[in-house]
Amino acid sequence: MATRGRTRPSRPLEGKTVITCAVTGAETTREQCPTLPITPEEIAAAAREARLAGAAILHLHVRDAGGAPTQDVETFRATMDLVRDACDIVIEVTTGGAVGMTLEERTQPLALDPEMASLDCGTVNFGDDYIVNTLPEVRRCARQMKERGIRPTLECFDLSHVDTAAMLVEEGLVEPPLHYGIVLGVPGGVRCDAGTLEFFAARLPAGSRWTAIGAGGRASAIALRTALELGGFVRVGFEDNVYLDKGVRAPSNAELVRRAAWEARERGLEPATPDEVREDLRLRP
Repeated sequence: MATRGRTRPSRPLEGKTVITCAVTGAETTREQCPTLPITPEEIAAAAREARLAGAAILHLHVRDAGGAPTQDVETFRATMDLVRDACDIVIEVTTGGAVGMTLEERTQPLALDPEMASLDCGTVNFGDDYIVNTLPEVRRCARQMKERGIRPTLECFDLSHVDTAAMLVEEGLVEPPLHYGIVLGVPGGVRCDAGTLEFFAARLPAGSRWTAIGAGGRASAIALRTALELGGFVRVGFEDNVYLDKGVRAPSNAELVRRAAWEARERGLEPATPDEVREDLRLRP
């Protein structure tokens, strides 16, 4: 098994951090966030604004005509085409989808060969619901990504998921460089505080890249600041949090990215560009 320990990313990201923007998600509604992008055109415009504000990766969910989450491949195709026309941001599609979806539904966007995709590494409580990811399902998803040359983000909602990800590496289903998403603060899941995030990060293989994801306003702020202090990357956006400050809704995803970029620069870090991420994570040309 790989040696574990906290390390900062090596070049070409020396002195930089990576900002991912999750502009839509599957759970956020227009009632919670009136400016939530839903249509392919709105999502592409939000992606461009986030890119200009400093985001290098777009974490992509899509919605159907009624605003419900969908993994429909044609909706993903249309959205990805518009995003690529709009800017050079790295596209990371979701295979988490939404509560109640089957693995077959959730993995449909992999057929479009995105540069990156999320890979949930285990089952997790999700508020009053739960998202099932059995070990055979996790392996199947990892195998599909490897066969198509898609870089997975190994999403870990629980410490056991870190060990499952290590199993995927040992079995040759995932190859370095490794990129993890540490997801904290989900109701029914692991709490989000600085100590918990540091503990998770210390359990990752040495040299890993990792992005902190906090669910909700308070958790998102803790994840952002702690990750920057520990040498991790950050994710913001309406999927995770709709507030700029306590009780103050963010007017756009881009405003959340600008706040993250400011927090990074206050610590002497510059937001990485998409091409720097492509080089660092060795994404498919």
